[in-house]
Amino acid sequence: MNARRRALTKAVLGCAVGAALALLAASRTWTVEITRRDAPAAVLRTTRTGSSLEPWLTALALVALAGAGALLATRGRARSLVGVVLLLCGLGVLVGGVDALATVHHVAAGWPVLAMVGALLIWYGGLGAVFRSRAWPSMGGRYERPRGPDTPAEDQPQHSGPSRSDVAMWDALDRGEDPTRQGD
Repeated sequence: MNARRRALTKAVLGCAVGAALALLAASRTWTVEITRRDAPAAVLRTTRTGSSLEPWLTALALVALAGAGALLATRGRARSLVGVVLLLCGLGVLVGGVDALATVHHVAAGWPVLAMVGALLIWYGGLGAVFRSRAWPSMGGRYERPRGPDTPAEDQPQHSGPSRSDVAMWDALDRGEDPTRQGD
């Protein structure tokens, strides 16, 4: 595997793994709020996930996951634009993790930190796409639309009519014979 393909693979895997980590972290309980009340239920526990604390985390992680696939399917300026979107997604997930650690009391630090690690992986993939994607390989030409004709005459379909064997087969069917049977 050459260096360019390896760089593309690292960026795609970094974005995909980072998005998966951010999704996992956002779906877990980050804090439990305890409210003391009178009897019969003396304590009320309210759990809050990363998505409920920072609602944009899941959306940004899903966009980053789609961006990992888009890095493979695009090239040129479009791939650089995908890189910018990935940079912004990584930054948004990072801000969500930092915000939760800074503003929420009694937050379990593990999940926001995991989201921030995922954000850095997404950001790394986006950074590579912005600055190095022009050198990365693109999908093969077999996935491209065929090139159009050079002259209008090439645009016209070429019909030569039915062959003798086609006519003979239809004639055999008209007579009630099976044209696929070899002489018995």
